[in-house]
Amino acid sequence: MSDGVATSLENPLRAGLRLWRTPEPCIMVIFGASGDLTSRKLVPALYNLARERRLPGGFSVVGFARRDWDDAAFRQILLEAVNANSRTRPVEQALWASFAEGIFYHRASFDDPAGYARLAERLAAIDAARDTGGNRVFYLATPPEAYPEIIARLGDHGLNRSPGDGWTRIIIEKPFGRDLESARDLNRQVLAVFDERQVYRIDHYLGKETVQNLLVFRFANGIFEPIWNRRYVDHVQITVAESLGVEDRGGYYDRAGALRDMIQNHLTQLLTLTAMEPPVAYDADAVRDEKVKVLRAIRPIAPAEAERFTVRGQYGPGSVSGRLMRGYREERGVAPDSQTETYVALKLFVENWRWAGVPFYLRSGKALPRRVSEIAIQFRSVPTLLFADTPVNEIEPNVLAIRIQPDEGITLKFSSKVPGQAQIRPVTMDFRYGTSFGVASPEAYERLLLDCMLGDSTLFTRRDEVEASWALLTPILEGWAAGPPQNFPNYEAGAWGPAAADAFIARDGRAWRRL
Repeated sequence: MSDGVATSLENPLRAGLRLWRTPEPCIMVIFGASGDLTSRKLVPALYNLARERRLPGGFSVVGFARRDWDDAAFRQILLEAVNANSRTRPVEQALWASFAEGIFYHRASFDDPAGYARLAERLAAIDAARDTGGNRVFYLATPPEAYPEIIARLGDHGLNRSPGDGWTRIIIEKPFGRDLESARDLNRQVLAVFDERQVYRIDHYLGKETVQNLLVFRFANGIFEPIWNRRYVDHVQITVAESLGVEDRGGYYDRAGALRDMIQNHLTQLLTLTAMEPPVAYDADAVRDEKVKVLRAIRPIAPAEAERFTVRGQYGPGSVSGRLMRGYREERGVAPDSQTETYVALKLFVENWRWAGVPFYLRSGKALPRRVSEIAIQFRSVPTLLFADTPVNEIEPNVLAIRIQPDEGITLKFSSKVPGQAQIRPVTMDFRYGTSFGVASPEAYERLLLDCMLGDSTLFTRRDEVEASWALLTPILEGWAAGPPQNFPNYEAGAWGPAAADAFIARDGRAWRRL
């Protein structure tokens, strides 16, 4: 820069920001340490927390799995995983050397009692060597079928309580049950060993920056709350689209399907945050109380009504972005006559004073043209067309779109006059996290793992929340079971779902957003 010109490039939006709180020293035990989640998400997230100095001194990781590894082999595998999957790479060698000192491997089967006895001894030794104070986080990164066994064994060996004055918490991955009854059973098993305050049911969507910002956007800005209701909002569309197929998850996915895998957790969470009332405080129970109220206010869909309020689809062969993709029934682990849905669209109504009569359209699918997730609030059209006697004969309604991924941000569409012409065109105001704050957003798991260590469960789901969600969706599953689809596959990979989904929303005089 030339003389007399300020040389500072500091982003004013970041001025005065302080680092986060640092949790107490602790040990994180990861069950399923040889699995995909550990290498792709968990350890890269922990490494980035270490890189930003948000982990406490002495923080340690113990991997629990059956593979014939030792500490050195496990550290090398995790190093390669971080180099392959971290948002910051390659690894900083000095930082990794320090981080890896706290990584250990414990070989055992989930159903082996002796393995848990040895685990208790090893945790005690790490406590003594690294001064972790008996604070433990147990992370279940395993298939759901293993949850009851692990939880019971932890209880049998007293690992559900800290040996000293510390704390013990458990993180349980989705899916939490596969219907209302199984979710209740799992809750009973978990709460027979752990207290609810120790349980962190994780949905990584809640750790995404834009999802967290939804509460700030709604309740820290006075201009939106007066129009956030049935008087001004025409409808809401919530979309989570994936361009990939099931890849190597065919065995799991064919037993789950899109409703269980996406709607019951990710999209339902987005709906509750969009529709909830202001909580009395920004703490875990106050926020989750309001989310549960939304779920209980949603009009139930009886099994006999399932076809009326939902559309399901399954992709066949096609292409996405020029890449040929085989059909779902040709995927590894998928039955050749599978009736599992890979696409769901449904319409819900939140029957309370704020939202009565406003439809919430939810859709999610695999092998769609783009990977994109957003919440779109479409407002009602103007009551009268002031420009009816001009060349302008149509004005598009305002849309507030909250982009969750990719390119996290918020866009407001409104009408503007075209310069020099008697025309009106829709234009947008954009806010983008990346360009506005000049930093990459942290991964969702970074925020959630840190929150758990800090004892903040605001972004985790509570028992009644999980059961309320399943109570809403289980009748739909029952209705579908009574009438299996006759036309699967019914959309090509690379299309925006089945044609029936377009007809579904068109019956209400509306259309899906073009994303």
